Amino acid sequence: MSASATSSTDFTTNAPDNVSSVRWFVCFLLFLATTINYMDRSVFSLIEPQLHLPFMGWVPGLATVDQVAYHLNYGHVIEAFQIAYGIGFLFAGRVIDKLGTKRGYALAILIWGCASLSHSLVISVAGFIVARIFLGLGESGNFPAAIKAVSEWFPTEERAKAVGLFNSGSNASFFIAPIMIAAVTSKFGWHAAFLATGSMGILWCVIWIIFPYNRLRRTSTTTQRELAPALANGPTWSALLTNRGFYAFALGKALTDPVWWFYLFYLPMFLHDNYGLNLNEAKWPLIIIYSVSSVGSIGGGWLSGYLMNRGHTINFGRKTAMLICALCVVPILFVPQMGHIFHTNPWPAIALFSLATAAHQGWSANIFATPADMFPSTAISTVVGIGGAAGAAGGAIFTAIVSHYFSPHPLIIFIMAAFAYVLALLIFQLLVPRLGYSRSEDTLTA
Repeated sequence: MSASATSSTDFTTNAPDNVSSVRWFVCFLLFLATTINYMDRSVFSLIEPQLHLPFMGWVPGLATVDQVAYHLNYGHVIEAFQIAYGIGFLFAGRVIDKLGTKRGYALAILIWGCASLSHSLVISVAGFIVARIFLGLGESGNFPAAIKAVSEWFPTEERAKAVGLFNSGSNASFFIAPIMIAAVTSKFGWHAAFLATGSMGILWCVIWIIFPYNRLRRTSTTTQRELAPALANGPTWSALLTNRGFYAFALGKALTDPVWWFYLFYLPMFLHDNYGLNLNEAKWPLIIIYSVSSVGSIGGGWLSGYLMNRGHTINFGRKTAMLICALCVVPILFVPQMGHIFHTNPWPAIALFSLATAAHQGWSANIFATPADMFPSTAISTVVGIGGAAGAAGGAIFTAIVSHYFSPHPLIIFIMAAFAYVLALLIFQLLVPRLGYSRSEDTLTA
């Protein structure tokens, strides 16, 4: 079967049921790709203390809070990645829907792997910005391709669980990256960190190309067969723009993705500036935070599937899990107070970060599963791509706010982070009061 086909037959095969267990190997490959994806993007924040260099605007002798030029340059580099990531999403989903999952995913990781390697050659802020732009363009293909792969390999009840499993790679990257990058940079300098992570993406690309993805792919699920006639000839803008689910997903990503970006890019800086932890000292708190996040990622995905298997609708299962996750994020607003109460003890703040990041990942596992509940496979990458673009745009705006107000007024940032998910779920409920295919009614309810 051609990977580039765009008709409804592109996502169905006559593969026998006894090969369906291969879906867990596919999930493992998606997990590895997501792990590498986050390692590549997080290197910049992990080596931040080593970027206190003249070309980054760092002035020796000034206190950290007074390094205005440095913080603005650091923020500009992050914003360049987020903007490119968002722009890439506008095209990545559509390209993957056209090329097919296998070809589209291979192209994406090849681009971002080479971009990651190029960081090792940088000697200026402009150089970092260019490298981060290409990294963002390539990395924008990861989630549209991975979510499309899940829709092609997993039934509805397992979909959020599969998303939670592969999305836990974003946490697993922090098991590996702090230890590996600390060791590499201490011996070879910060340039070597980018060489180490970029080469892993190239290796994954080779494995993915060898794997017979299209030959072993499963047939479509009941939900997908019911949704397919709506966009039988592929996604059109008129069809997407008149679907409330399209806006529900995009707005949900725009409000909550920026909070994850904040953790990813500013958590190492927060631990360094507030508790004096360097990369070697901060690696264990980071590992603990993202270990707990993995539990949230898998647990959040499991919970919605558990509720569905107990006889509840897709609507009840997804939204109940999302509500629990949204409420678990709210305590993050107390982080600034932890620094005043426990001046030298970072662990109370680390505990709150752990709960919030775990809740975010459980939320992500479920909101990423909703496009397959509302759209056929021929449109999933496009929808996920637009949602990712909205999330990246929100992330760039939030990063600009953080870069200006995080040091002098951290409470503002943490209040925004605390209530973003509750607001996102309220909007989602208003736009899509009934989600997914109701097996009890045997009708489409989205």
